[in-house]
Amino acid sequence: MKILVTGADGLLGSNVIRELISRKYEVSALVQEDRTYITLVGLPISIIKGDLIDAQSINNACSNVDVVIHCAANTSMFPPRQQAVKRVNKSGTQNIIDACKLNKVKRLIYVGTANSFNSGTIDHPGNETNEYTALKYGLDYMDSKYEAQCLVLEEAAKGTLDALVVNPTFMIGPYDSRPSSGEMILGIYFKKIPGYTLGGKNFVAVKDVAFAIANSITLGQKGQCYILGHENLSYKEAFEKISTVLNVPSLKFKLSTGLVRFYGNINSFLGKFLPYNPKISRELAILASETHFYSSKKAITELKMPQTPLEIAIAECYAWFDENNYLKKST
Repeated sequence: MKILVTGADGLLGSNVIRELISRKYEVSALVQEDRTYITLVGLPISIIKGDLIDAQSINNACSNVDVVIHCAANTSMFPPRQQAVKRVNKSGTQNIIDACKLNKVKRLIYVGTANSFNSGTIDHPGNETNEYTALKYGLDYMDSKYEAQCLVLEEAAKGTLDALVVNPTFMIGPYDSRPSSGEMILGIYFKKIPGYTLGGKNFVAVKDVAFAIANSITLGQKGQCYILGHENLSYKEAFEKISTVLNVPSLKFKLSTGLVRFYGNINSFLGKFLPYNPKISRELAILASETHFYSSKKAITELKMPQTPLEIAIAECYAWFDENNYLKKST
């Protein structure tokens, strides 16, 4: 079976590729022309250069392919409104859909985000039946990912495409080359995080997400969504796990919601006039002070998703950073 993976050089794509190789699939990786892809070097795969917003290159990439796993996305959150984000995430996904239909692809697996469903509490976590409520944050990333998800589900509902959606939570693990979520681990390692906010989120081992995605090639129902997550943790609890694995002092300072949001507001204001991309913007400060908890019961049942302890994912991420010299420099 021939499988195309978009966003193949990212944290998730790099793990999905390896899971597919272990299952003896014939794998093609779609990467942008100007991107380096250190996490894919030496793997027995075909590299295809292309761009999501170039319909012809996507059509070419999807030819003679049985399954497309669409991981690629523009995840930029500052500034909060960006046409480039909408163009890649929504228009790019439409190009993927069109190419899959044209080339008679047997299944499209769209990688969305858990934020496409309203989260819940620790006792009543959010699930796939919840509506989209993240419009209130004013982030084109979240809005465009939800809109792209709707495009995929509409095709599945019409019967014009066999497609399903997987919705990962906050993934941690190896091959985080940029890095993305691994910045949290590096921040604690380099003592750049002053304290913990009062919010929390759902954390998951990226290898578990990759395993569930590979399973969804043959498992899972057309037109359905699956939240791929594991542990609902406060940031204090998550940081304590990271500190324990890294064998560094845990964070003791509690950052009040008011302080965090004030800092985010200042950063967003300065970001409008200065040439820098704040890591904590107004919108991210709001998110950091809230709890975003989810249930993955559906994915565990239908996609046979594993639930690896977060400590193992942290250790694997840390080991990969160490092997690739990320711990020899401050980022």
